[in-house]
Amino acid sequence: MIHLIKLCVGIKTVDELVARRAFLRDSGQARQDGLNRHRTRMTPKRREELLDGGSLYWVMGGKILARQKLVDLVDATDHEGKSCCDILMAPEIIRTVPRPKRPFQGWRYLKPEDAPKDISQGQDDDLPPELAAELDALGLL
Repeated sequence: MIHLIKLCVGIKTVDELVARRAFLRDSGQARQDGLNRHRTRMTPKRREELLDGGSLYWVMGGKILARQKLVDLVDATDHEGKSCCDILMAPEIIRTVPRPKRPFQGWRYLKPEDAPKDISQGQDDDLPPELAAELDALGLL
């Protein structure tokens, strides 16, 4: 299994991502099957590993803050007729322990051992990223 990591361009918080998904759903712009879609130019080559329990980890405001489980990778064509890939994800947005991440272009693979842990129900997700990373490294989150 392997994950993807991607910048969530224009969105700085998990709440903004949740609101954006709700807007797309309520305005009829979302997929009819309830899955979330992210379109990307390049198709990941490690399809089988990604679909074997992988997630797309979202970087917002310089931190990894959330993930969504991958459901499928679908070849598509954009509005200009160019080939692209639709990354399909489960609609549930799972908050993760905040982890600082510098900007990068496109998506990258993320090894499971390098992925931040999920935040448990009731756990504080507003910790400063440095403190959360240190607590995570000590096994306290």
